[in-house]
Amino acid sequence: MNFGGMRSMWIIAMFDLPVDTPRARRAYASFRKRLLQDGFTMMQYSVYIRHCANEDNAKVHYARIKAIVPADGEVRVIGITDLQFGRMQVFLGGRRKAPTAAPAQIEMF
Repeated sequence: MNFGGMRSMWIIAMFDLPVDTPRARRAYASFRKRLLQDGFTMMQYSVYIRHCANEDNAKVHYARIKAIVPADGEVRVIGITDLQFGRMQVFLGGRRKAPTAAPAQIEMF
């Protein structure tokens, strides 16, 4: 995970967590709530994103995610540069709304 030191980047967390029991639903809800509290926003169902000022800042958020992963299910996390994120193509079908634009400002921490 080397993105050239000081380049800003995006962390994308993707997860598939069970919700078949009350306990599993609570674990799912807790995980999702903790992502939101850590500054992630929902990109689409079970895909959350967060902007980070640099690789060191991203490492902090990777560690936070690792610490809150529920016992059951699967969580995948990837970091991409601003340039890569900007190259994303979004295709809309039917009645779907356009995705929310990425923030223009740099995060201060």
